[in-house]
Order: sequence, then structure tokens, then C-alpha cells
Amino acid sequence: MKNTVNLWQLFKKIRPFVAPYRWLVFITLILTLIGALAAQVNALTLQYAVDSINQLLSEGQGLQHGWHILITITAILLGKEILNTLIQFGQKLFGEKLRILVSQDLAQSIIEKFLTYRLAFFTQDDNQAGKLQTRIDRGIGSLTRLVQIFFIEILPLFTSAIIALGLMFYANFWVGLVALCIVPIYFLLTFRQAQKLGNWRRNLRDGREKKSQGILSIINSITVIKSFNREKIEADKQLSLQRDLIQNQMQTRQVSFLFDGLKTFIEQIGVVLIIILTAYFVLAGQMSIGMIMYHVLLFNNVSAPIRSLHRIYDEINDAMIYSESFFKILEADDEIESTGSLKPAHLQGEFQLKNVEFFYPNGHHALKNINMTIHPNKITALVGLSGAGKSTLISLLDKFYQPQSGVISIDGVDLQDIDTAYLRDHIGLVLQKNHIFQGTIAENIRYGKTDASMDEIIQAAQKASIHDQIIKLAHGYETNALMLSGGQQQRIAIARMFLKNPPIIFLDEPTASLDAIATEQIKHSLDEIKQGRTVIIISHSLSQIIDADYTYVMQDGEIVEHGEHYTLYQQQGVYKNIFDAMAKSLNIDKIAKTFEEEELHHS
Repeated sequence: MKNTVNLWQLFKKIRPFVAPYRWLVFITLILTLIGALAAQVNALTLQYAVDSINQLLSEGQGLQHGWHILITITAILLGKEILNTLIQFGQKLFGEKLRILVSQDLAQSIIEKFLTYRLAFFTQDDNQAGKLQTRIDRGIGSLTRLVQIFFIEILPLFTSAIIALGLMFYANFWVGLVALCIVPIYFLLTFRQAQKLGNWRRNLRDGREKKSQGILSIINSITVIKSFNREKIEADKQLSLQRDLIQNQMQTRQVSFLFDGLKTFIEQIGVVLIIILTAYFVLAGQMSIGMIMYHVLLFNNVSAPIRSLHRIYDEINDAMIYSESFFKILEADDEIESTGSLKPAHLQGEFQLKNVEFFYPNGHHALKNINMTIHPNKITALVGLSGAGKSTLISLLDKFYQPQSGVISIDGVDLQDIDTAYLRDHIGLVLQKNHIFQGTIAENIRYGKTDASMDEIIQAAQKASIHDQIIKLAHGYETNALMLSGGQQQRIAIARMFLKNPPIIFLDEPTASLDAIATEQIKHSLDEIKQGRTVIIISHSLSQIIDADYTYVMQDGEIVEHGEHYTLYQQQGVYKNIFDAMAKSLNIDKIAKTFEEEELHHS
């Protein structure tokens, strides 16, 4: 795969992020120009010192006549070093400030951008959490380093080099020409080195992403790994990734060392030629002896960027490679979540699906020719085995995904024409495992309504049957929500939904992670909030299914049966099989017998 971003394109992409801080760039450029001029002082001073001392000695004069020379060069060199220290301090200070500010803007822009992307973007294999994190971190690091390199390293070095080369040409055309001829040879070698390393660097990037994703996977799966005693297997997987990474790194280093050696050789050839040529002109009487050191020091200023070029070019090349992934995320405009503009005054929640087909990004055919109606202010149950497509269907109704074909409407309006944010403001979603954010219990519940008062938060917690447990905690509602158990966190998520108080509710196994008593408590709360709302529920709870006004039975992405509970059960089909299996799993016969014996005992 070839590099799709060249250096000029990269600077055009970075420019909007640097533009707000052009004053920092301007200050840095002024300091750069002053520093470039100051860098030539050593050569000029040394030439003056050598020629002046040589003249004194040829006239038979010594130290007593040369004090003014020593004082002059001391003052010039010390003054130059003081000035240079201040310039370097300013360059680094303003350059680092520029880097930090650009880094902040790059990070914020990509966060704001991918928050607008469709859910499908995050479910793609190439966009796993660890990989995205690596691309974003390394992309920002590389790009901001590039800004720093350009304004703090490349500009000072090359400005100094151009001035030094001009002075060499002004003093002697042939010496300047020798210095100039060395530069393109070095550039050519550096360019060839970058070409050789390009693919290996991408492999290195991919290897780092896989390593990062692997470590993240271990952390997330540590309980399962330990319970199955699979520590060695996971360690071996990481070792294999690490070996591939090391092999790639060694190949990269091997090529780098070879080209670095050639470039060093070319540079030293240049120094030798400068010394020989200037010595020839001195002997020919065409220049003073001080000009030998003058040209050697000026050539040192010319070759300084050349010596740093391979390191700088490596970092630029890294930035270009990582920028491909970074800007691919930042500029994935085709992934932006679609939204309509309509905001109907009242959303009742009458969903109609006609011939809906849906494929996941990996090609899985999740929904097949779905035709159904969700009646407003009614409870609709979705029943089916795992993988039947129930949760996918809810995701389409919430506009997390778009169907490949078919039409979904709400209250007679095409779902695609409804403003997405407005739609979701009217939908409450409770999943089997709800996300709890870093923060307090109060903050997590308030996520359902950002301007909620503390009284409203407490009322929502009471409805979710979690208030009594919260007030027993040492810090009450200020307790870190991540410290709660899984069941408690689920109730926090349900409290969040109570606080939102939407007219449409999607419940996807809302009580799956709760114990029996908590489930019964939550059921009463859910029964309360269901009244007068459109409710779609996915559940393996018999009581939740029986309570539904209408039920759709799904199998392998299709609707195979639908109707009211008793009608469906009498059909002797999929619904009956699932319902009977649920009843058997609860050991209904034994439960009934227990109640019968209890009644007999009391009678």
C-alpha cells in the first residue's frame, strides 16, 4: 500500500489547526531568522581571529599587541552565546506552546467528529477500541511532533544552512558549489531510505495496534482467562505478536543503519573536499588562511540539517503514516450519522416496518423481510432465541443503524426524515448491561436529564428500587458509581430512564442481571412507567411476556409468528416451544406444588 498522503497534503490538513495560533508561528519565525544569522558568527569571528593573529605574527608582534583581538572575539562569542540561549529558549517555549495547543485542538476535533458517526463505524473489525485508541494517540503525537519539528528544528536549521551556503558562494563560487553538490546526494539517499522503510513502518503500526488491542482484550477478559486457566495461551499469543513486532523493528533498523552509514560517509567526503579546495586556494594566494576555518565552519552549518535530516525525515515519515489513519477517522464523512429535520409535535410511537432488510458491516444478514406494526401506547414483546435479531431490530428503531432496504416509519413519517436527536429524546433505552460512566451515582442518574434537581434524582432512584441501598453507602449519592455491583449499576441505568421519562420505551432484557427480589421490585416500577406509553420489550421473563399486549416471534432474522399470548400459544409453534422451555427452566411444576402444599398446610 502506497503512502496516500504526501508532505504538502499533510501540511494543508494541519494548517487549519495551526492557523488560530499564527502569532506563535510569527514569533517563532522572527526568532528563527535572528538565530540563523547568529549561527554564522562563529565562522566570521574565527576567520577574523585567524587572519588578524596571522598578520600580527607575520609582522613579528605578539600578545602585547593582540589583546584587542582576544577581547573583541571574546565579547562577540560570549554575546552571541547569550543571544543564542535566549533565542533557543524562546523557540522551544513558543514551539512547545504551539504543539500543546494544536494537540488539544486535534484531540477535541476527532472526539467531536467521531461522536457524530454511525454505530456501524465502531462495530467494524478495523475500528476496535484498542486500534482506534492507538491511531488517535499516535496520530496526534506524530502530527504535533511534526509541527514542532517544522517550526523548532527544520526552519532554524535550513534557514541557517541557506545563509551559510550564501556566504560560502559569496566568498568563493567553487567552494560553495562543492557544498551545494553534497546536499542533493544526501537528500536522494534519505528519500530512498524512506521508500525502503515505508511498508515496514506500516507493518510496525499494524503490529502496535494489534498489541494494544491484545492487551486491552486481556484486561477485559481477565476473569474468563483465569477461570479457564488460559494464562499461558494468552501469553503465547502476545509473545507471537511481540516477535513479529521485533522482527519488523530489526529489519527497519538494519536498513536505517546501512543508509545512515552511507550518509555519514557522503558528509565526511564533503568536509574533506572543502578542506582540500580551500587549502589549494590559500596556497595559490587567492584567499587568506583564515578562510579555511571560515569555510569548514560554514559547511558545518550547511551539513547540520543534513546530519539531522535522517532523524527528522524518519519522524516526518512516521507522522505521514500515522496521519493516514488519523485523518481517515477524522474525515470519514460518509460515516456521519444521518439525521432528518422533522420534529413532530407529539411522538406517540406507532412504528411500521415494511420489507426491512439489514446486514451488519461484516456481511451478516441480521434481519430478513421484516413487516410489523408497533401500536402506540401498547406493550409489544419480541421473543426469540439468542441471535434471532431482536436487539438489532431495536437498534434500527433507535436509528443506530439504517436498513439496506425497506422502510421504517413512526406515526406515519419515514424514520429517516425525523431529527435523530429529537427522536432519541423521546425514547428511553434500557439494555441488559447498561454503561456506567466514571463519576458519582447522582451524576450517572442525572445523565437521563442534565438539569434534574436532587429531588428528581432521588425520586427516580426510588422508582428503580435503589434509593434505600444508596443512602446506606458512606458517601450516599456522591459514591463512585463504578464501585456498585452489576445489579446495582443496572438499577442506576433504569433510574436514569425513569428520570428521562420518555413516551417510548425500549427494554432489552432490563432485569437479566438482577436477583429475584430486585427483579420483582423493578417489575413493579416498570409496570408503573409502562402505562400510557409505547413499550417494546425483549425478555426471557414469563411475566414480562404474558403482560405484553402483542408479541412478535423471531427466528434467524425473520418474524415467524405474531399475535396475542393465548393465540400464539395455541398455534403449537415456535412461541409455544420457547414459552414451555422458559417454564421448564423455572421448574414451574415444582413451584406450583410448593404453593399447593403451602395452602394445604394453612388449611
